[in-house]
Amino acid sequence: MALAGARVSGLRCMKCGREYAPGEAAYTCDDCGLDGILDVLYDYDEVRRTWRREDLAASRESSHWRYLPLMPVSADSLPSLRAGWTPLYNGRGLLDLPNLWIKDDSLNPTASLKDRATSVGVARALAEGATAVAGASTGNAGSSLAGFAAAEGLPCYMFVPADAPRPKIAQLLVYGATVFAVDGSYDDAFDLAAQAIERYGWYNRSCAVNPYLVEGKKTVSLEICEQLDFVAPDKVFVPVGDGCIMSGVYKGFAEFAELGFTDRVPELIGVQAEGCDPIKVAFDSECEMVPCEACTLADSIAAGHPRNWRKATRGIRASGGSMMTVSDDEILAAIATLGAATGIFAEPAGATAFAGLTKAVAEGTVSRDETVAVLMTGSGLKDTASAMKAAGEPVTVGRSLSDVEAALEEAAADAGAPRRKADGGGGA
Repeated sequence: MALAGARVSGLRCMKCGREYAPGEAAYTCDDCGLDGILDVLYDYDEVRRTWRREDLAASRESSHWRYLPLMPVSADSLPSLRAGWTPLYNGRGLLDLPNLWIKDDSLNPTASLKDRATSVGVARALAEGATAVAGASTGNAGSSLAGFAAAEGLPCYMFVPADAPRPKIAQLLVYGATVFAVDGSYDDAFDLAAQAIERYGWYNRSCAVNPYLVEGKKTVSLEICEQLDFVAPDKVFVPVGDGCIMSGVYKGFAEFAELGFTDRVPELIGVQAEGCDPIKVAFDSECEMVPCEACTLADSIAAGHPRNWRKATRGIRASGGSMMTVSDDEILAAIATLGAATGIFAEPAGATAFAGLTKAVAEGTVSRDETVAVLMTGSGLKDTASAMKAAGEPVTVGRSLSDVEAALEEAAADAGAPRRKADGGGGA
């Protein structure tokens, strides 16, 4: 079996601290079971010796494989679809923050940040000679795995809640995956997928189980640093569901600081939906996580029993950060604001971090002179029903220009603007 890159020195259990040699543990700690999430460890001295910031500046690689010296895969098993190196847009004074940056990961191949993790998972599956890949998902991770698997000719089996957004299920089916719509929650789908994966020997793509997947997610932080000329932001707002994205975000910033590529780790702000906030509760209470029933329209972060909460809370705490919650109404408002002000079309989970930033600005916990980055993790095209809730309905008119004129006058009156008669000229 092809092992991880030579710079991986081992794995360590988050719960009990037991260490494993590369390839020794399949997924989680033998002693702690599913609660024993593993950390991937690297030989940072070796990385420092062979890789410099100047090497990145000279690189012509336009994907996250530009960070291959800090990833647990080898160059001979990389999948063909390109992930990463997505735009970092300036917010242009949005929320009166001149140094606001929005990382748009909807431009990955299957339109979400999950492609970063999947690319690593599929690379390892190919290296290990896996005959099929599988996992559980609320939609994005599943469609990501299905797309990357299709490109490599790997059978894909995905377990999703039956009420997952239809566009996400459509994506899975178009990519040729076998989709099991589970009559239950995401957590029910996760448990059933785990049983099936063990029974049939499929390669497990779940970030909450497979430690290597987080290594793909951390590249979003590496890119933000590089795109800001290796100056880390002051604060980064991150949507939190299962805890896997936050785990990766912290690790990316921490590793670049460890290597001397940046001088600090930003303050990380985790944002959960009010209707599904078990990680925030665990963080605030400094106690074990207690599962809850998920109740939010942000399906991609609706994890009532988050598996990677230890890594997430550890990263937030180590960064000096905090956690907060936002309502579904605040999430919908964030979708509308992002779209109208920046042209970025976010799904609910994708807009959750921006909703958190909006709330933080209103509460005065973000200052105007700070550099702030926000993760936008998935495209609004994946959940058009929520997008319509955020944006409202179109203006219905007849077939004549007078209908348009009447509609414009009515809209102006509703907005409190002065009404004026159309002059029949060339338009506004």
